[in-house]
This record gives sequence, structure tokens and C-alpha cells, in this order.
Amino acid sequence: MNRANPLLALPFEPSLERLGSDYWDVVEAARFPETRLRFRNDALLGQLGLDPAGVSRDHLEAAYGRFEGRQPLLALRYHGYQFGVYNPQLGDGRGFLYGQVRDCHGRLQDLGAKGSGQTPWSRGGDGRLTLKGGVREVLAAEALHRLGVTTSRTMSLMETGEQLYRGDEPSPTRSSVMVRLAHTHLRFGSCERLLYLQQPGQLARLLHHVQRIYYPHLAEADNPLLAMVEELVERVAHLAAQWMVAGFTHGVLNTDNMSLAGESFDYGPYGFLAAWDPGFTAAYFDHTGLYAYGRQPAICHHNLKLLLQPLAMALPLEALEAAMTPFGSIYEAAYRSGLLRRLGLVQPWTATGTMDPPAGDLAPLTLQLLAAWKIDYGDFFAGLRDQVSSSDPEEPDALTPWRGHGPEPPRQPWLAWRDCWWSHWHGLDGDGRQAARWALQRWNLTRTPTRPVIEQVWQAISDHDNWQPFHQLVDSWRWTGAAQPEPANQAETHPQGQTHQG
Repeated sequence: MNRANPLLALPFEPSLERLGSDYWDVVEAARFPETRLRFRNDALLGQLGLDPAGVSRDHLEAAYGRFEGRQPLLALRYHGYQFGVYNPQLGDGRGFLYGQVRDCHGRLQDLGAKGSGQTPWSRGGDGRLTLKGGVREVLAAEALHRLGVTTSRTMSLMETGEQLYRGDEPSPTRSSVMVRLAHTHLRFGSCERLLYLQQPGQLARLLHHVQRIYYPHLAEADNPLLAMVEELVERVAHLAAQWMVAGFTHGVLNTDNMSLAGESFDYGPYGFLAAWDPGFTAAYFDHTGLYAYGRQPAICHHNLKLLLQPLAMALPLEALEAAMTPFGSIYEAAYRSGLLRRLGLVQPWTATGTMDPPAGDLAPLTLQLLAAWKIDYGDFFAGLRDQVSSSDPEEPDALTPWRGHGPEPPRQPWLAWRDCWWSHWHGLDGDGRQAARWALQRWNLTRTPTRPVIEQVWQAISDHDNWQPFHQLVDSWRWTGAAQPEPANQAETHPQGQTHQG
């Protein structure tokens, strides 16, 4: 073991390991021809209490490419509904839990590998991750983080020197292994497996573990497990709203891709909207559009209902069904709030420190305009940000369709939206306008990773081994601006209690 490696000296906690071997299998990492660091996330190193300047390339390659000095490595067991069909043959097939460690906020985090080799659940696969798949996951997580989505993030990405053959990529293609930081890798499918095996004792043990670690503030509730389910419903409703506001389609919302902490993770054939289209389907193999962009809230709600089946081994079904009731109203409020935030109109403050009334009909007018105006979804918000940043629209006519971001909008939807947005802007005092400009800068991307953008980045890597466009894109999403301005000096807090400062 390289004892000088600060990554190996982290105070790992065997939290999941203590649950016992009913929930995981011990595995070994693959041996790769090479491990070449392609991406490192210094913000996450800082989150784990490390000084990034003291973590070298060799430290990262040894810990997260060659997996030196870490035992045991655990492949988790789970089942899941995949496109509506129950599959009892799942589990970590190309990854494992590397370790669990507390971050600087005291929250337990998982370091999970992906592409790290075969496990008992590989089902004949090679257990590897293509380099393009790794690049795409970095881009998804970093863009979503900047957009305020509760998400896992990539700690590191290594190129591993193998040639892989895939039916959905030109082959042979380059290989990689990545390590991500996630609140947990326990999934809805972790519970579904225990129902399938008829193991209520193991399910109760798992649920108490999840409540203790990921919902500790509920320990004094009358029924901590039921309170946990109620909060999970809230978290998932918020997450669905965050995806929709971001214009993001996960693509494969199987129950094995739904976290018991309500966190977004495991990005495969995802897609960000180009033009507004509720029917946009990210996965090429989703032939019926089951997981289309506009269906995501309903699918999340449905997956929660499926989760009630195993949970009913430990809790009364009637109480579980009642816990589901608020999902729709929570989602609607979170979606509306998130959309208005991207428009710069969340919590507009007056000089007296009180909040103005909610922003009228702006949310539905925004969707009507997006449906009529064939502009890229992300460019719509970026254009508004740029225009308000460069001028102070004192009259409605001063707000004109932004150039360079798409065709002219249809006149009537544009005027209806413009006049409504401007009326709220006009009602803001100086502090309110300062907060609005801050929100427009903070919660919108200069460049959204739609498919053409990702392909452009990947082409530079594939053809010329040029990583500069990739790093420039990721760097453009790092928030280096000020905290939310006074008097609204509050970090954006998500239901899990985590804050996103960028």
C-alpha cells in the first residue's frame, strides 16, 4: 500500500459492510494495461476534506485506476423493473462500492467505481465502460450540478488502454474506468430484491440502515421508517421537477436506477432537450417512448408505487399509500419554482425584506412560448440572461428576441410572455433586480450539453486526442461568482439538506 497517498488515508467507514453479506458480494478490480488520468474533480476532493494541491495524478491513478490498498470492494445486489418487466438477474455488473467516507458536512458519501471489471452480476458482459460513456457521464453530472439538480458527480475518469466492442458505438472503441461520489448506491431495486426473495427481516434491517444514515433527522419521529418514506416521496418529486426544469431526460428510469436517497445518478443514454419537445426520448432502445422527457414525473411516481410493494413487508400499506398522496402537489410547486428561478424571478425581495407575490402566469406562458418558438431550450434561458446582463429593460419593447440563439419567435406567444416577464421585472426594486441578475447567471449554462455539443467534444477526443474542448466545457459550468446577494443571502437548499454553492 502507498501510505503516502492521501486518498488511501481517508477515514473510510464500513457502513454498508456492517449490514452483512446478504446485500453484497466481495469482488476484485480488473487489471488494466494502463491507467491514464483524463479528468479529476478538485471540488470533490475538497468536499472530502483534502487539499487538491496535495493529491497528485499518481495518487489518483493508484487509488481510482489500479485500486491499490482498498479491501474489500463490494458489488451490490439488487433487482429492478426494466421498461416495466421485472428482472431478478441484476446487480452491480461492471462496478463496485470502493468505500464510504464522511464529507466536510458530515454526510456519508459513497465512492463507487464504474467500468472496473466483471462481477457475479455481469451476466456475460465484460464489466468495462467505454471512454465515450465515461466522458458523457462527467458532462451530465457537472451540467446538472450547475443547474441545481441533486446529483452524483464524477471524482475521476481514467483511460485504461483496452479496446472494447459495442453495438451502439463504432468499434473497437477506447475503454475507461470512473469513480463517482454519490450519497448512496442503494436503490429501489435493493428493496425489490428482498421482496422477491421473501426476506422481510433483511428488508427491515436495510430500511433501518437507510433511515439512520440518510434520514438521521427523522430518528425522533413517531414512526421513523414511515417518515422516511414520506420524505423520499418529497425528494423524488423535487428530483423529477429538477430534471424537467433542466430540460434533462435520464433515459432509463428503471427502478434499479432510482436512489433510496432521492439522488440522480447512473447516466447512460441521457439527453438534454434541443427544441422543446415533451416526447423527446433519449434512449435509442426506448421504442415506445416510455421514458420520454415529458413522462418522467409520471414514471417517478409509478416507481414509487412499485416500491410500496416491498415496503409493505415492514409498514402498513394504507399508511404507505397515504404517503404517496402529496407527490403531485410537491412536484408542481417545485417545477414552477425551478422554472421561475431560471427566469430570474425566484424569491424577488423588496426593500423591506418581504417576498413579492408569486409570478403570475409566467410559467405556463414560458412553456407556450417554448412550444411555439423553435429555439434550443437551454439557449432560451441563456439568451434572457445575456440580454438582462447587458441592459436594464425599462420598457417592454427593450426586451427583444435574442439574436444568434434561433429563429424569430411567433409574435403573439412572444408578446404575451415578454409583457408578463417584464411586468414582474418592472415591479422589482434595486435589490430584487440584483437578485434576479444573479439568479440568471447562477442557474443557467452558457452552453448546454445537447447531443451535437457532446459529439463535437467527443470528436476532438476520438480523432485527435484533443481534450481541450472537453475541459473548457466542464470549466465553463463551474460557478465562480458571488454568493446570493443581500438581502436574499441564502444558499439554495435541497430537500436532502445539501446546499449547492457550485
